[in-house]
Amino acid sequence: MRTETNLDLAAVDAYLSAHLSGYNGPLEARKFDVGQSNPTFELRTPEKAFVLRRKPAGILLKSAHAIDREFRVQSALAGSEVPVPKMYLLCEDDSVIGSAFYVMEHLKGRVFPDPTLPKESNETRAAILDEMNRVLAQLHMVDIDAVGLSDYGPVGNYYERQIARWTKQYRASETSAIADMDALANALETSVTADDGQRTLVHGDYRIDNLMFAPNRAECIGVLDWELSTIGHPYADLAAVIMQWQLPPGKQGRGLAGVDRKSLGLPSDEAFIAQYCKRRGLDGIDNFGFYLGFNFFRMAGILQGVYKRALDGNASDPDRAKAFGAYVPIFAQHGLKALETTLE
Repeated sequence: MRTETNLDLAAVDAYLSAHLSGYNGPLEARKFDVGQSNPTFELRTPEKAFVLRRKPAGILLKSAHAIDREFRVQSALAGSEVPVPKMYLLCEDDSVIGSAFYVMEHLKGRVFPDPTLPKESNETRAAILDEMNRVLAQLHMVDIDAVGLSDYGPVGNYYERQIARWTKQYRASETSAIADMDALANALETSVTADDGQRTLVHGDYRIDNLMFAPNRAECIGVLDWELSTIGHPYADLAAVIMQWQLPPGKQGRGLAGVDRKSLGLPSDEAFIAQYCKRRGLDGIDNFGFYLGFNFFRMAGILQGVYKRALDGNASDPDRAKAFGAYVPIFAQHGLKALETTLE
């Protein structure tokens, strides 16, 4: 974590003193290296630790950085089969620290930025990936009516809606013409799958490094980073996992491309999908390449937005964000390739 925060600690301390029962300062803060979209901070007092997530400063794209939605969905999932941190308070008054923010429980556990899980045994790797699969299936089986989230996203074809949204977001942050992005957007629009009636909660960025695991066992104790969550179609989340794995291994790609998974105890794409389908009682998934191509397109749009914020001086980590611009055409190429294949 970084020691500099760009966070008005005096203002946060005063707000928590007035609004959070049992809070006692003084307050210290450090900024997490993660959280390119919504800056995230560890808050510490002599008695307790918290986590604060805020909207970034500056002019933002409409509907982006939805702090209030993150707070709502995690509050709704409290006590469900989907583990989330406890939510303490939401502040939508920009005058307090310059943007909206919320404060939540500080979980103590492990986050794995590398899906090869290099420090784990084969047995533990298999257990962690199976737990990731289990939680994903549970997420898509949440009764959205019972938890009060039936209105958390509009009705209708999720992919039509999302393709239109991310095309618009991409155009709003476009810095130069990328032929493959134009081609991918057009291809997705003309190949949208028919609505099969599945309408579930979706995370929107489900991957291993957005999960926190218990310190000494393969149990997920928290699903994090709900900014892109909505009510939609579950295969988008499943394909997001497979998309990540198709990227190169290492710090930048954080994928499994070219990795001998069997020797590490890691599942193949097909095995992971089959296990998910078994847990949800599904016979299989047709035209998986479409869902995969959609995820590459959406991620390219997200990366373009981060890159544009870096150019505008509003990025959480400007140097890292500027480097993201180079990945946009690469993701577009992957998306076009995915549309040509079907993985079942």
